[in-house]
Amino acid sequence: MPDIQVLNTIDEVRACVRSWREAGNRVGLVPTMGALHDGHMSLVQAAREQCDRVLVTIFVNPTQFGPGEDLERYPRTLEADLQLCEEAGVTAVFVPDNDEMYPEHFTTYVDVEGISSELEGSHRDGHFRGVTTVVLKLFLIAQADYAFFGAKDYQQQLLIRLMCRDLNVPIEIVTCPTVREADGLALSSRNRYLSASERETALVFPQTLQRAAEWLKAGVSDIADIEKEMRQTLTETPGIELDYAVIRDAVTLKEIDQPVEQMVILGAIRLPSVRLIDNVVV
Repeated sequence: MPDIQVLNTIDEVRACVRSWREAGNRVGLVPTMGALHDGHMSLVQAAREQCDRVLVTIFVNPTQFGPGEDLERYPRTLEADLQLCEEAGVTAVFVPDNDEMYPEHFTTYVDVEGISSELEGSHRDGHFRGVTTVVLKLFLIAQADYAFFGAKDYQQQLLIRLMCRDLNVPIEIVTCPTVREADGLALSSRNRYLSASERETALVFPQTLQRAAEWLKAGVSDIADIEKEMRQTLTETPGIELDYAVIRDAVTLKEIDQPVEQMVILGAIRLPSVRLIDNVVV
């Protein structure tokens, strides 16, 4: 087991963070579900640049998985994750079990109304309720100054910002750019599910979103037409089942019919072995 401070209980985290704060340190939190990759490590790097102490959490959160999803087979690579954290200069890692986070008779959940029922929310019932609940718990446990999230989960980071605004959570949310493979596929812990042929098929996904972004940058103004082209490309690709491909206002996620100052192209597809999400901000 790597030589890094591993905390398993809420009390241990609070005592640890208290000692950091008493020493005048700024604390950065990087919440993860483990199976760490370069995308996660870019969050750690950003946290190290802005903070004196970095706490990574590794918890496969059961409340954000729906029936028939991949909770049981979600990759769990704790020893490798701890090694990566140690090499990256992480100060401590919080690795709770389910009972620590959701003790018997747990009944309280956080639900951000509105956009949490759209896009990802409409395809993964209860997913965002699980995300916002566990994230708020981690914020309250860690009492960090900053929390770092990836832009790949665009709707998620927006919901977390709304939650913090509405509930007056005293933490600054930092969204870091999506990290991609050399061929353009967004890094994800679930990419390891892909077979070689599926991975090749999956490349159509980021290429389609990127092409839509280029059209918008070139001044094409018919949003519905661009969305239609995206959907047609993805639905006609053998092996891909499309959940959605849309262009939204990047600040509010509201539907638009004409270009606005900040836009985001969001999509989700299913391949035989995995579901992938991606986005491009314009």
